[in-house]
Amino acid sequence: MNLLKPKFWDKNKISFFSILLFPLTIIIKILSFFRRSFTKVHQCTIPVICVGNIYLGGTGKTPLCIEIFSILKALKMNPAFIRKKYDSFQDEVDLLKQKGSIYQSQKRIHAIKNAIKNNANICILDDGFQDFSIKKNLSIVCFNEKQWIGNGLTIPSGPLREDLSALKRADYVIINGKKNNDIENKIFDKNEGIKIFYMNYQPQNISEFQNKKIIAFAGIGNPENFFNLLKINELNIIDSIKFPDHHKYSEKELENLLKRTKDNNSILLTTEKDYLRIPKSFNKKIEFLKIKVKIENENQFIENIKKII
Repeated sequence: MNLLKPKFWDKNKISFFSILLFPLTIIIKILSFFRRSFTKVHQCTIPVICVGNIYLGGTGKTPLCIEIFSILKALKMNPAFIRKKYDSFQDEVDLLKQKGSIYQSQKRIHAIKNAIKNNANICILDDGFQDFSIKKNLSIVCFNEKQWIGNGLTIPSGPLREDLSALKRADYVIINGKKNNDIENKIFDKNEGIKIFYMNYQPQNISEFQNKKIIAFAGIGNPENFFNLLKINELNIIDSIKFPDHHKYSEKELENLLKRTKDNNSILLTTEKDYLRIPKSFNKKIEFLKIKVKIENENQFIENIKKII
């Protein structure tokens, strides 16, 4: 799904458009309730770590899945990534493939069974928090501190896939950003026993772009977070351009962007996920920022992971 999120989703107050769309929001909630009520739950023979969200996009799920994969490999496990098959999300699949084995199917349980046949002994469910057909051993919900829950309403009135009360099903919350006591209190309000960790993006190749003029572009859940990361690292951003999430770039769009770099004697810089979506003929003309996540109190996080393996 290519989505450029409406601005009213992230406003603190309820807008006219949120109210207008609220009847549709109610219908979607009712349908979701009945779908969950009649869903058969599968118990897997290997541990399942689910990394998901309730805020739609841009919370750092995929980089966190990659970090958890690295942790499990260091613990001598044989992990596998599990995803529901979506043709439009190929960028995320390609990113995960660079790190390890990934299994996809229209039903995630089929992908898990396939992973087990290939000797996986633990799986990482990337974006499966709303899949009620699989019993999870550990459920992690990601948020970005900057966007948090937007206007607090569910789709289409707001950016949430579920109400905040869904955190009752979660074991951990991982917040991408700075410590925020107000957010923590609202989380504990819904689940007193939940564990909260923080993580941050760490650029891996930032030195390559210092002392250069940069036109940055991104088609991810929250492009502003990418642009802010560049600015925090004191890069010279002369322009920033947003595209819808999972946008498939045309050659014409990229040629227009490259023309702007010639006019400004600058370079084009994007995210690794965006880079995987551009035609290969542009690979040498566009740069991308490599990142990894750093989990605060990582040793404590790892000790908790050990309890389920």
